[in-house]
Amino acid sequence: MLKGVNINLYIGPAVPIPAPREVIDALQQVQVQVNGGDTQSGFELTFTLSKRSPLHTLFLLTGGSTIPIMRVVIVAMMGANAEVLMDGMMTHHEVRPGSGGGNTTLVVKGKDLTALMDYIELDGIPYPAMPPVVRVLAVLAKYAAFGVIPVTIPSVVQDIPIPIERIPRQQGTDYAYVKRLAREAGYVFYLDPGPLPGTSRAYWGPEIKVGPAQSALNTDMDAHTNVESLSFNFDKEAKEMPVVFIQNQATKVPIPIPIPDITPLNPPLGAVPPLPPKIKFLNDTAKQSPLSAVLTGLAYASQHADAVSGTGTLNVVRYGRVLKARQLVGVRGAGAAFDGLYYVKNVTHNIKRGEYKQNFTLVRNGLLSTVSRVPA
Repeated sequence: MLKGVNINLYIGPAVPIPAPREVIDALQQVQVQVNGGDTQSGFELTFTLSKRSPLHTLFLLTGGSTIPIMRVVIVAMMGANAEVLMDGMMTHHEVRPGSGGGNTTLVVKGKDLTALMDYIELDGIPYPAMPPVVRVLAVLAKYAAFGVIPVTIPSVVQDIPIPIERIPRQQGTDYAYVKRLAREAGYVFYLDPGPLPGTSRAYWGPEIKVGPAQSALNTDMDAHTNVESLSFNFDKEAKEMPVVFIQNQATKVPIPIPIPDITPLNPPLGAVPPLPPKIKFLNDTAKQSPLSAVLTGLAYASQHADAVSGTGTLNVVRYGRVLKARQLVGVRGAGAAFDGLYYVKNVTHNIKRGEYKQNFTLVRNGLLSTVSRVPA
């Protein structure tokens, strides 16, 4: 599409293959939304639809009972570097008639491969003597044929059920069950496409806000500016301090314990965090073990600690690379209060012929940078 940036599209049941030339020629717009946390990501493809277009057969008919699973892989090529933007499946088709003599368009929407895990409810499947991380691996093993590679981190608290006492059984779909296990451990679960087309990493573990930072986003720096827009918001009301309850086994009296939002995997990105104006009592933690209750509190604190947020738009060619969600990025030129490192919460790719832009949201816990410099 754009000089220096090309979009490769793979479509097919189970194992996608390169899309035919007619399909690529009809492709007008690509939108991919990648969300942080455990929220599903999705995509939208817009095609020009003529009466004799093969898209009628390729998409509309395959959306029926003939081929219930139609997989889509979207890859952005920047020189020799390939970035897998999405590996998912179609969930919805829509035909929009042209107005005023305009062309009819076909809009194909879909979600990442977690949608495949959310099809069938498998209530009652037993997992005897298996801790949560082993149960997650057992569930994900069914999707190895789709290139899903599990990346799991065992919980600090390993609840290994004794079969003569209880046998854990699945409730709901695979996706709902794995998310529930993640929530109980204070973890997140999501599928990250890549690193190769046709593969995805299924991450089950704590939300990690450490690691190498991506190239800095520069604003108001004359020739060095690489973003089209970038604005920040400071909302101290967004911060909450959770209070968990640990029950004394002798007296059965619950003991309240406030939980901070700072952990080795969630270090402070802002030097001056606001005091939490809200206190959230997590009453259900009284039923959990002490360590499990603390992990639940740490996860809640991490999800409600970001008082500073930034939103903006960038041109990928000017930026020189694809900005990735769920990683750190530096900011320069926004002023002392807002410069520094941020966590990329979500990214939306908007691709048209001759144009590749990204909308993004950045978050961190406070004002002022904790580092003296960021990667250029």
